Amino acid sequence: MKRPTGRRPNLRLVTESEQLEMNPLILQQPKRLFFGPGCVAGAADELNAASRKRVFVITSEGVPAEMAQVQMESWKGEGLEAGMFVGMDREPDLTDFHQAVQAVQAYEPDAIVGFGGGSALDVAKLVAALWNGSQKVEEVFGIGLVKGRETYLACIPTTAGTGADVSPNSIILDEGDKLKKGVVSPHLVPDASFVDPELTLSLPPSITAATGYDALVHCMEAYANLHAHPVVDAIALEGIRQIGGSLERAVENGSDLEARTQVMHGAMNGGLCLGPVNTAAVHALAYPLGGAYHVAHGVSNSLLTPAVFRFNLPAAPERYAGIARALGVGIGEPDEVAAERGLARLEELSRNCGIPQRMRDFGVPEEAIPTLARESMKVTRLLRNNPRRLSAADAEIIYREAW
Repeated sequence: MKRPTGRRPNLRLVTESEQLEMNPLILQQPKRLFFGPGCVAGAADELNAASRKRVFVITSEGVPAEMAQVQMESWKGEGLEAGMFVGMDREPDLTDFHQAVQAVQAYEPDAIVGFGGGSALDVAKLVAALWNGSQKVEEVFGIGLVKGRETYLACIPTTAGTGADVSPNSIILDEGDKLKKGVVSPHLVPDASFVDPELTLSLPPSITAATGYDALVHCMEAYANLHAHPVVDAIALEGIRQIGGSLERAVENGSDLEARTQVMHGAMNGGLCLGPVNTAAVHALAYPLGGAYHVAHGVSNSLLTPAVFRFNLPAAPERYAGIARALGVGIGEPDEVAAERGLARLEELSRNCGIPQRMRDFGVPEEAIPTLARESMKVTRLLRNNPRRLSAADAEIIYREAW
């Protein structure tokens, strides 16, 4: 990669050699990571091997709870006791967290299992770390503030999206501030995760599309990132290839296990990018949109990706060209041309998956844009990763383009 020349400082992306020198790499992932169709069947053996007997499952309403119940029945046949908390029919908030803590405190488990989409997994991870300690959740928002975790934690995702099953991150809505807040800690990395594509076969097209697009953005923002690293680049690019090449098929035919497996693998790769590099401005601007107007997280990302990437493009044309080529377009063309083709492909992918294209489709009033822009500036842990410096005025322009 050549050093950019003739650009303002806020348009500069570091070179790969500088990344290796400047960015120490810390890979954070589960101690035991199981992937593949049917792998969830090994969960009981893993819990028994860890000498855990009293298991508490945190899950979501509907299909995830039904699937969790089936697993719990099989676990009981393997000598495990199992209790369950069912909540989160949407993205989680502090009320969900506190209710789950109360249920866990009443049960006193020696293992907690998050079972479901990102909402259930995010709550389970935080509960496992905080339910029997001295810290309040409000004290750990940010990076590296969780003191420890005593309780064994396993995650079983039923969507291919958030990557929470393999990441040190947990996101939760603070209802008072109407803003999603993140907790990042090595103590939130599960002891074991079972990433089983068969559990996604019943996902409806809309959820398949939204969660899959979220996972795609994880990979893309980890690759086009001020803190990018060649080791993570390889994971991110493979995730882009997998999701970009299979998401439409998974949306169109939910029973296509090969497509589901590719998207699930890509989502896992996206989650593995979150610890060492994390995301950037797309996610930072998505948080207030989801917090104030309850737009699903993956949909928020889809709405904002084209405008954010166009804003960033002058700072890192070679990175966005790399994304385009991983998506299968722009091969053999100059970086700027390839990058534009990649942006067009991302918009096409969103439309083909049936994701609404404008913020106003969700009842977001145009006059709310200045407030959204101001709120997005609070997500500094992600904005600092963006390849181009972003101001509140820039954010307002981006929101208007997406409106």
